[in-house]
Amino acid sequence: MQTDPVTLAVLENRFRAIVEEMGEALLRTATSQILNSSRDFSVALCDGAARLVAQADHIPVHVGAMPFAAQAVLDAFGGAMRPGDCFLLNDPWHGGSHLPDLTIVLPVFGNDALRFLCVVRAHQSDIGGATHGGYNPSATEIWQEGIRIPPIRLGEDDALREDLVAMLALNTRIARDFRGDLMAMWGAARLGATRLAALLTEHGAPKLAAACDAILDLAEGHARRIIASWADGEYHGEATLDDDGHDATDIPIRARVTKRGGSLTVDLSDSAPQVKGFVNSSWPNTVSAVRMALAYLLDPEVAKNDGAFRPLEILAPEGSIVNPREGAAVTLCTSHPSNEIVEAIVKALAPACPERAMGGWGRRFRVAITGTDPRRNRRFVWHLFHARPGGGGHAKGDGWSTAGEWHSAGGLKFGSVEMAEARFPLFFRRHEFRPGSAGEGTHRGGLGAELELVIEAPGTSRANTAGDGVRHGAAGMLGGRDGAPHRYTLRHPDGTERDLRTKETGVELRQGDLLLVRSGGGGGWGPPEQRDPAAIAADRAEGLLP
Repeated sequence: MQTDPVTLAVLENRFRAIVEEMGEALLRTATSQILNSSRDFSVALCDGAARLVAQADHIPVHVGAMPFAAQAVLDAFGGAMRPGDCFLLNDPWHGGSHLPDLTIVLPVFGNDALRFLCVVRAHQSDIGGATHGGYNPSATEIWQEGIRIPPIRLGEDDALREDLVAMLALNTRIARDFRGDLMAMWGAARLGATRLAALLTEHGAPKLAAACDAILDLAEGHARRIIASWADGEYHGEATLDDDGHDATDIPIRARVTKRGGSLTVDLSDSAPQVKGFVNSSWPNTVSAVRMALAYLLDPEVAKNDGAFRPLEILAPEGSIVNPREGAAVTLCTSHPSNEIVEAIVKALAPACPERAMGGWGRRFRVAITGTDPRRNRRFVWHLFHARPGGGGHAKGDGWSTAGEWHSAGGLKFGSVEMAEARFPLFFRRHEFRPGSAGEGTHRGGLGAELELVIEAPGTSRANTAGDGVRHGAAGMLGGRDGAPHRYTLRHPDGTERDLRTKETGVELRQGDLLLVRSGGGGGWGPPEQRDPAAIAADRAEGLLP
């Protein structure tokens, strides 16, 4: 069935509106600060064959992996799915990326056949395991990282199974937040299903199926035309992880990218072997990171759906850090090495499309704090989303300051400082740009941040860290210089202090302790000597230079 261009444009925008409305519903109903303030969630719409049709502007590293979740549900339940069902998963070897990201999948039927899958992925404040907050730097296997959930039927007949919800909540440290966030995810998915059911009634299943095919084909054609304009050849790029938290340091991620016509082959086979720590990247996450790298190099107008990613072939041997064997520790993978996978690919392709390549975005350095809030006499888990690193410079201008990392690309938010202080026993003494942190270039990177955070919880709180980028900053591109690396310092009231490592557990925090965060800047683009003197003068006048 042919769909006329006007109707096709209307339906494509209807799909987009549905996922955006789902995202707004989740934002407004979620319980935890990690969702309703920092927005660490994504929503997507897949067709009945698990092809990504539409997504909202949320977390890039989520979306490229969400079709794996849809396909895992199809594989597990297939023809046994019924209207009103709700499916849940998080396991990286069963459609997930890492355990903290729960994914809900709701089927949508038309004329007694499966037509669409509404997919909602949201990061949980805690998912069990050996440490609070969902990240365990000491882990050497996935069973130490949290509860593993293969695709399960969480609900049927438009109702969730309370026995399963209770079991899952019991395996998390903040059950109230878990339950609230799970209900918000389910509600967002049901909203999407309701909107799609109305669309099926209005247009009919055959017309929507034809529209999905056409939407994906158009995105593929658009992407291939852009890729075809780049120079053919074989290109190489490399990025380096600081360490795995155990005995591996300076871990390479290497990309060999072959460009022929409108197609790209990304071969990650020369990357490091699988490591002991939690920086191994599950296969869905690796695929998502490669897709994310391509998305950064395409025009903003290209729909980032299954069609846009058809030009890609991805190679990575099992047993490598980018395709570990089942059971490996992988929780940090959505941050690292996803950032390094993107960086290696963009670095490789920069000579082929210099006007599209950008300097590296800063790396993630997470701190999760748990203790007791005396105002409510209740345990809390707080995740550091403030003091984001800088984005990379590019052909058109300087990078965005404190914008975040490749994997989040501005999708994650600071959230209100005042709200954080109201909800947690913390005091933000200072939160501002970090002068001199940006990588120099014709267009400099964005600045990182400086944060002074005072612990107000009485007694002893505990923190764990999970991140990278103390040894290696965000890469400069095409002659630009690297951004400054992170430096996080714990300072006690008596003046003694020590720098925090990016991967450690059991950090004791006392009332009055100060966490001094200096986050890294983005990489510069182009030779620094070609920077406009007026831009340098403006940076100096605004206090952005050291």
